[in-house]
Amino acid sequence: MSDALSGSAVSVQLLVLDRIEESSNMARYYVLTVEPTLFGDMALVREWGRIGVSCRRRLDLYPDDAAAKVALDTWLRRKSKRGYVLRDACGPRRLAGTAG
Repeated sequence: MSDALSGSAVSVQLLVLDRIEESSNMARYYVLTVEPTLFGDMALVREWGRIGVSCRRRLDLYPDDAAAKVALDTWLRRKSKRGYVLRDACGPRRLAGTAG
């Protein structure tokens, strides 16, 4: 089996962000993932939407891991400024009165 990724140590980086404001009935999430593609480059995968509803997804390609991680850091800063916070290891927070 010969492929571009077989000899390299490739890791996938995953960040999950939430923005929950009960006063305005807002419950959104944003997922940032850096992962390899089948063609040897790296992809920054962004998924976002309302918690509990199907999402939108966008894939941006980068020539290497370093460039993809720079883009990930840029999006993380951008979303943090808009009120998104990193989800803790305990899982998603829920709005009061929602079943889960």
